[in-house]
Amino acid sequence: MIKDGINKVETDITSFLLIGQSNMAGRGDFGEVPIIDDNDCRMFRMGRWQKMSEPINPDRAVLEGDFHSGTNLGASFAYRYKTHFGGKVGLIPCADGGTRIAMWQPGELLYDHAVMMSRLAMRTSRFGGILWHQGESDCNATDILRYKERALNMIASIRRDLGAEDLPFIFGEIAWDIHPRWNHGEYPKQMNAIFAEMEKEIPNCKLVSSRGLTMKPDGIHFDSRGLRELGNRYFDAYLALVNK
Repeated sequence: MIKDGINKVETDITSFLLIGQSNMAGRGDFGEVPIIDDNDCRMFRMGRWQKMSEPINPDRAVLEGDFHSGTNLGASFAYRYKTHFGGKVGLIPCADGGTRIAMWQPGELLYDHAVMMSRLAMRTSRFGGILWHQGESDCNATDILRYKERALNMIASIRRDLGAEDLPFIFGEIAWDIHPRWNHGEYPKQMNAIFAEMEKEIPNCKLVSSRGLTMKPDGIHFDSRGLRELGNRYFDAYLALVNK
């Protein structure tokens, strides 16, 4: 047992790393869905476990701006996990909006930060897996060509660096019909096709559908209801992995 230096000893937390870009960080508006309030759902802040509250992953301003930090898919994932398995569940928020897959390669700051935070969290928890959502920023003619190569490298590397080659890896489709204002054209559909290929090639991973999820008016971010549902789908995918 290892004390966190402030709170009591925690020995029964299962932790999950949240990485990717804005739809993992969460851009849902507050007040659109009920608050998830549960003492057994935690988040990792300042090197210790605190009661989960949104925004879980404050990578941007919280109360201002079109792309403010907000509700997060991790909240419903954590609540479903706790309800199904019991015990405590912890989220390690390391997502950053607008980031490309090239920025999540070993040796890059975002990657190294996620590994560092995960290792610190593992001192007071049992590491359960990785939740990833990213791809919108790579929906262009250049980056999409190397997306699969870079993603496979990231996944293999982070599993190795966290000491488990078979860590559950759950990732989600981006929106199929991103608004034309983003000039992504048909690349979102191509990206989701790449994700389907990756699911077949990566051991112990599961791809989550984004079909039917509600969106914010900006046409690229899931809204709060969509994020709650996406978190449920991530948990269903995780459950399918651990029960196979």
